[in-house]
Order: sequence, then structure tokens, then C-alpha cells
Amino acid sequence: MVLLQIHEPGETPVPHDDDKGLAIGIDLGTTNSVVAISSDGKPEVLRDEDGQALVPSVVAYAADGSAVVGGMARQLLLDRPECVIGSVKRLMGRGVGDLKSLAGTLPFDVDTADGGQDTELSMVRLKVAGHRLTPVEISADILKALKERTEEHLGGTVDRAVITVPAYFDDAARTATKDAARLAGLQVLRLVNEPTAAALAYGLDKGAEGLYAVYDLGGGTFDISVLRMEKGVFQVLATGGDAALGGDDFDHAIAGHFLSQRAAGRDAGEGSDPLTSNEAKIVLMTARLAKECLSRQDGGEWMLGMDGDPSRHALDRTMLESLIEPLVERTIHICRGVMEDAKVTPTDISGVVLVGGSTRVPLVRRKVAELFGAEPLADIDPDEVVAVGAALQAEALTVGSDTLLLDVTPLSLGIETMGGMVEKIIPRNTPVPVAKAQEFTTYQDGQTAMSIQVLQGEREMTDQCRSLARFDLRGIPPMTAGAARVRVTFAVDADGLLTVVAAEDTTGIEAQVEVKPSYGLTEEELSAMLHDSMKHAAADMSRRLLTEARVESERALMALRAALEVDGDLLSAGETSELEKVMAQVEEANAGDDRDSIAAAAETLENASRPFAERRMDRGIRRALGGVSVEDLEQKTEQLEKPEPVAAKARGL
Repeated sequence: MVLLQIHEPGETPVPHDDDKGLAIGIDLGTTNSVVAISSDGKPEVLRDEDGQALVPSVVAYAADGSAVVGGMARQLLLDRPECVIGSVKRLMGRGVGDLKSLAGTLPFDVDTADGGQDTELSMVRLKVAGHRLTPVEISADILKALKERTEEHLGGTVDRAVITVPAYFDDAARTATKDAARLAGLQVLRLVNEPTAAALAYGLDKGAEGLYAVYDLGGGTFDISVLRMEKGVFQVLATGGDAALGGDDFDHAIAGHFLSQRAAGRDAGEGSDPLTSNEAKIVLMTARLAKECLSRQDGGEWMLGMDGDPSRHALDRTMLESLIEPLVERTIHICRGVMEDAKVTPTDISGVVLVGGSTRVPLVRRKVAELFGAEPLADIDPDEVVAVGAALQAEALTVGSDTLLLDVTPLSLGIETMGGMVEKIIPRNTPVPVAKAQEFTTYQDGQTAMSIQVLQGEREMTDQCRSLARFDLRGIPPMTAGAARVRVTFAVDADGLLTVVAAEDTTGIEAQVEVKPSYGLTEEELSAMLHDSMKHAAADMSRRLLTEARVESERALMALRAALEVDGDLLSAGETSELEKVMAQVEEANAGDDRDSIAAAAETLENASRPFAERRMDRGIRRALGGVSVEDLEQKTEQLEKPEPVAAKARGL
């Protein structure tokens, strides 16, 4: 058995150097992302001032290119959908042909003007707020936000990270992830498969040993891994998954149901206009909210407002489960296949670790429990467990560790041979790092060159697998067909990234390629972006702070306008006029570029509107107490003063 130490073979673990910055663990998720740190083997998930660990993987862009990441960006989705982008993890390393549509409409505004290249194969570029951005650049902005959260928490710089990726991420997606980290100013110490990171968190935290399955259902991807954990050694026996199956697909199923209801509710003969990309974003956001609510309650009603024609849509948990059951069954089918690969049965499994926010869906938990014959483990928050494992890995890489980690390749790697067939050189579920070689020969007399196409997948024919790279070996001595000996070596490093070398035996000539698929950024693009990010760092930060100030003041204006529509009768005409003057001052400040002026105007608005807020609160209290007797009021007051039982609080979570 090949064991991979946390540090590279032959390399001395690097002690922590404050000047180089702390290494952090990042779970870069489709729906939400999390960052964590670890010290003395004690991981800590970093939270905002409200105690929230999750950073929504949503980015809003302003016309000047400044970006707002997280909850604030998600709030802007309803008002400015054309400026907001999310779920870009599903696009990492993907071409236009891989994108998933809703009712024939992509929830992204795709820019296909790519210099005449085949848009089915070229890198996806998205049009957001007038900008032309790649998923790599958008992901870099999310990583920057996580980096900034850490630096604010620690009061120092952060420049190194362990980043987790789905086990079923291919080379294109892994390369894109590393490029995004570089743009964010982070050196990637290692890419770790998400199920392995989760197992690491459970193994070190709980002292677990035996065979474990890690069921990881996130927003955009599904992975299942079977691991053996014993005395600090983590061996991945088998892994499988689907890089295009997750909670986003649940959202698409619900959104499709809502749109069908909407179409059925219209008058016969009334046309149904196709969705715009912005409308598709809003429908999917509504579907996501419905899914999350129905994970806690039995039913509800949601509204879709499009083209000034709102429609209400009722959905209960039974209907939700009928919509998503085929998707959940796909994950169960993959689980059975992975257990077969690992040569284990459900009764051999000591426990099932749940990872990913989509595992909160009750149907998912029931199906997993039925398959493995036991309730799954959820001791560590499934949204946070991957980041915890990544932080532990980051600490081990920087200060040394006795922990051993053995991961595997998720898909087979090989080359194209005559007839368009695939010759597999590294089979799937091979432990990494690994290097394997195989000899090939020429098929024509006098052949002096060989074209090598690198492939990834389990199918037997070239057109059924994913092409990762092509390169030529030239200078082969002219010989009769079959006489030349060309040795092709595949080497996969600890990050799961591939290098291929072809060498002719008699002359020693060789050619090699570090597999960097066309979906990634070119070195020139990456260098230019890194240079620009350093050159304009101060200006970029100023634009970001200005954008955040504008967003906050606009939110305050929207909330006040809504309150005036409901309770405006609480103010006299003169008071209303004065309040409107202050609101106009805020709008004028927002139109400018002075962040301090915007903040001052917002503070003035808050002070001016405080009496109105107090009157609204008084009205609300009077309404709540209307018709309540003094005796009842005293009784309710006494009940409020009694401490609530702990068990009741737990049930309310």
C-alpha cells in the first residue's frame, strides 16, 4: 500500500512563519463557502459579526468592476439580477455545451464571442454588469472575500491555503480552481477531495476507526467515498460521483414545476414568452427558498413575479419529494457502485458521514439511512465539516503531522490508440501520487512523429471520454512499423493534477505536457490579472468600500419607503416632507464617489427616521395587545420571565 504523508516525500515539513502568513482551509462551495483555521489540532470555523459561517457563493458587480460577495450580493439578486452571479463552481473547467438551462434559458448571460472558436469547447465567459468574466475570475472574488475575513479575524496577512474540491472534479476543474486561488493572492498548498477532508475532520475529532462512507451532496456536485481509517491512516478505497448533480438540480426541478403551474394557470391561447436569463435566476432563487423551507416544514406558498404578472405557487413536502426523488436515487445508485468497487457491503460500513447543505433535505437522509441500515452521522455541521478538515490539513502541511493520507484518482486516465480507442494507463481509484508507464509503437513504416491525445473517463472510445490535452512527439527514427518503442508516462501529483511524458527509447528524445485544459486561463491572462490586481490593489479596495456603502444606504432607503407605504399615516405632512428631503440627500450622495458622504447621509437618515420607527413599534405593540385582559397580560409576562427548557430550544433549531 502506498501511503502519502501530509508533507511531500523527501520534503521537510515547513514550520509556521508569521511573515509568510497562516495557512487556512477553504471549502469553495457551489452555494456557500466556508473558511477555517487550525492551531494545535483545534480547528475554528471563522464567522461574521452575526455568527454566520456560511458565505454565499454569490457575487454582485458594479459598473466600475468592484465586487460585493456573500449575503449582500444575494439580497441584490431580486433588484439587480443582471449584476449578480452565483453557482459558478458548476462552470469551473466547463464549456458552453455543459451548461444547464431552465425552460430552455440559461440562468447566465453567456458571451459566446470568442474569436471564432468552437463555443461548445471554449472556456465559458459570462456577461455580468457589462463585464466579460470567466468562472475563474468570479471564483477568485469569492476566495478574496474568504481571505479578507480571515485577515480581519487574525489581524495579519494570509497567503497560503488548502482548498477542497469534489472528488469527481476533473483536471480542467482542478486547474481552474488553482488559477482562481492565484488570482486571489493565495498559494495552494494542496487540493484535497471534499470527502477526504470530511473524513479527516471526523477521524481526528472523534478518534473514529473502521470503514466509513462519506456522502457529500452539495449545491452542484455529488461525491461518495469509502475510506478505511486506522491509527491516523486515511485510505480511500473507492470514490465515485457526478460533477453535475446537486442541490442546484433540486432547484431546477422545483422551478420547472412552478413554471408548469404558471403556464397552466394562464388563459387558453395566451402565449408564454421565453424566460430571460435574469428571470431564470429569480425563479431558481425562489425554488431554492422553497426547498430550504420544506426541509423544516410540511408546506408553503411562494410567489413568482415576472412581467408584472405575479403568480402564487403552493408546494408541500410530498410533492417536493416526488420531484427530486429521481435525483436522490441517482446518488444511491452511485453509492452502490462505489461499495462494489471497494468490495464492501452496507453492513461493513461503521458509519456514514454527511457532507454538504443538500444533505439537510429529509428525503436524502431517509434514503441514505435505508441504504446503509443506520442513521447517518451529522455530529459536525455538514456545511462546515469540509472546511474543518481542510484547516487541519493546512496546519499539518505547515507545522508537520504524523497523519497519513491516501487519496485516489476519481477517473481513469489514458491515451487514444488506433481506431479511436482508449488505452487506460492509470485506472480509476488508483492511489495518488502515482506514476505509471506503458510502451507504444508506430503503425506506419518510416513514421517519425506520434500525436498523443490525453483522455479521461471510463468509456472505451475516444469520443465517449473527455479530451484533456494533445501534444506531438517528433524526431522518431524512421523504422518499420512496430519497431519503435515509445514509452508514455502518466504522473499524477497529490493535487490530482496530471503530467504526461512521451520518450523514444533509442534516441532518448521526449516531449511532455502539463495537462492544462483549454478551459483555464492562459499564463499571459493570469499574469496580466495578477499584475493588475497588485498594481490597483488600493484603488480596488476603495471601489469595493464605496460599493458596499452605496448598497447599505440603498437598502436603508428601500426599507424606509416600504415602511412609509404601510404606516405613513403616523407622520404629519411636514414630517413626511422633511423625511423625503433627507432621503433625497442620500440619493444625491449615492450618485457621487465620496464614501464618507454616503455614510454620513445614511447616518442622518437613520437619525431622522428614528421617531417614525418608534411610532411604528408602538403601533405594533398596541395591535398585539388589543383585546388582551390585564390578567392574561400578567400571566404571559410571568411565562416570558421563566427560563425556557433546554430541550424546547433544541427542538426549535
